[in-house]
Amino acid sequence: MEAALDRTAERGGAYLPRALASGEPLERERLLTAPLKSMPRPSVLDAPITKLRGAGPKLAAAAEEMGIASLGDLLRHLPHGYRDRAEPVALAELRLGEEATVEVEVVSAKVRPTRRRRLTILEAQVSDSSGRAKAVWFNRAWLADRLQPGTRLLLHGKLEKRGLNVSEHEFLDSSEAGLHTTGIVPVHPASERLRPQRIREWVWQAIAQARHAVEPVPGRLRRELRMAAVEDALVASHFPADEHAAEAARDRLAFEELFLYQAALVSRRGRRVSGDRGIPLPERGSRVEAWMEPLPFELTGDQRRAIEEIDEDLAGAQPMQRLLMGEVGSGKTVVALYAMLRAIEAGHQAALMAPTETLAEQHFRTLQALLAAGPAPVTLLTSATSPARRRALLESLAAGQPQLVVGTHALIEEAVEFSSLAVAVVDEQHRFGVRQRAALDAKGPGGRLPHVLHMTATPIPRTLSLTAYGDLDTTALRELPAGRQPITTRVVDEESRPAAYDFIRARLREGRQAFVVCPLVADSEAVQAKAAEAEAKRLAASELRDFRVALLHGQMTSEQKARAMDSFVSGEPDVLVATTVIEVGIDVPNATVMLVEGAERFGLSQLHQLRGRVGRGKHPSFCILFGDPESEAARARLDAIAEQGDGFALAEVDLSIRGEGEILGTRQHGLPRFRAATLPEDTSLLLEARRRVLELRERHGSLEAASLGPLMDEARRRFGDERREQISA
Repeated sequence: MEAALDRTAERGGAYLPRALASGEPLERERLLTAPLKSMPRPSVLDAPITKLRGAGPKLAAAAEEMGIASLGDLLRHLPHGYRDRAEPVALAELRLGEEATVEVEVVSAKVRPTRRRRLTILEAQVSDSSGRAKAVWFNRAWLADRLQPGTRLLLHGKLEKRGLNVSEHEFLDSSEAGLHTTGIVPVHPASERLRPQRIREWVWQAIAQARHAVEPVPGRLRRELRMAAVEDALVASHFPADEHAAEAARDRLAFEELFLYQAALVSRRGRRVSGDRGIPLPERGSRVEAWMEPLPFELTGDQRRAIEEIDEDLAGAQPMQRLLMGEVGSGKTVVALYAMLRAIEAGHQAALMAPTETLAEQHFRTLQALLAAGPAPVTLLTSATSPARRRALLESLAAGQPQLVVGTHALIEEAVEFSSLAVAVVDEQHRFGVRQRAALDAKGPGGRLPHVLHMTATPIPRTLSLTAYGDLDTTALRELPAGRQPITTRVVDEESRPAAYDFIRARLREGRQAFVVCPLVADSEAVQAKAAEAEAKRLAASELRDFRVALLHGQMTSEQKARAMDSFVSGEPDVLVATTVIEVGIDVPNATVMLVEGAERFGLSQLHQLRGRVGRGKHPSFCILFGDPESEAARARLDAIAEQGDGFALAEVDLSIRGEGEILGTRQHGLPRFRAATLPEDTSLLLEARRRVLELRERHGSLEAASLGPLMDEARRRFGDERREQISA
């Protein structure tokens, strides 16, 4: 990382484009080298892009769709690539099939009609001191009026038999001459409505305002890292002298971005845990010990370490904020239950909030089984809870009865009042927004905050744990309980379907059971349900007609789902055809085959979760994936799931395939849109940024210290409270 920053420092202010072959004074060089006449004024960069020439209402609206509303947004809209276009060559030096830039004068121009109604061809005879040639534009008939004899042009294109096929052109009477056709040409992310050339022209107009950019990295740290000024890095990222300058500038801006984001996360965590706002719990007592002693399994080393970390958190006056993530079947629920029982043993209340009614019901059933000895009452609150049961539950919670309640968003409704909520568990927490988790915090007694344990069944790479969850302590469960069976995974095509069903029938005749999962074919749960219903009927009448086939999907009532699941657990049906409602929380040791239809439609973590529904007993288990991937990403996912059984390793693969923006499903589930940084490629920059932020907090006592300048103001502006829904954590 420091080497990249060194390259930036070495070039300093040398971020200037190459001179044009014409030798004319360069307007852009004048702009970039003009002395600063006043102190930077950050408000200048808040001006709308409509201040720029050519940024009318329609194009400005298209830019806003891409996140470009102000001059500052535009300067932070960095190129994703560059084209190295050498100085202009003479027409006589053009070679067939090669791209080049030429400086020419128009001799004549005309539009040639074609048989294809929507295709127009503009042809111009052009010349320079070495000779003449024909230049050709497709669908640029409107340009003909400007190509008057004597007009001087810069053309870039490829020489073909019919002439120079022009890809970009510029008029030499423009102050922007050479911007698109010579030197290192930036290529910015664009859209159908907004072309890269237009963005490049806007950036060129705005680049002089880079001197007004706020410098958020404290001066001492910049000197330690030999870091170039922010304005130099912005100029170099758009108009670099060479590829090394572009790379160094991007690294500098990426570090700044990750540095500010980490500062926002660390500061946000500090605000939540500042002061003694938690509920300290006494040491573990006999009640919890009595529950742990007869458990029918031995805790793994990871589970024991997690419990030790939770004990330390619960003893403090600062509220716990811990992320518990683990491999499929690693025992997260037992650890979460331990934390909740600690609260109940101390005379308080505990809650587990799940994102869906189905998952809440599954948790409720699991907790009922784990609490069979009766160390604590457990209740369920969802939208399906009957009015009478709801009233009784709300009354007992308001009265302060120590109990454990499982529910959905219903738990944070205004009518639900906890008398003494001390521990809250949020499952699949990335599916909840910031406001929802804040509403759960508000359920604490007397302005105090409950200890919160966030759970996710998706192992998260370290890179993402420091971005999406950078303000949480993290505990990972990697060990699997003793006796868990490895799962053999195969990706098969339609030609292998008869053999696959032969294999399933053989396992069923041995007394085992199987899952068949139908893909998510649309956002509508109703569509999923129809697909599952149709497949269940088809299997019962064809390949699996000699076996009992049951159905489970999210459109069923709570009672229907409970009956279907109870029946399958008891071994009555041989096959359960389901949608993704079985993705988590299902434990059927006798199920040894998982067949997934349309596997290419699923994400990598989702496939791993589905696969984890088997392999829970003493028998060898198998996962059969029917997939027909059309994209390279889909093929990479299926190859990875077939070759790798470790969820943490798969999470790294998923990150490399999808990038940091989509790893958790959707953007609002936890990650910002970084403009300069790219993860996981910039992991080293991220770790360095995190380390430097923590060092500054330790050295200055707070990131708000005046000596740190505008650090936190800029961190809040880019990643702060006003954008918390975008960077929820």
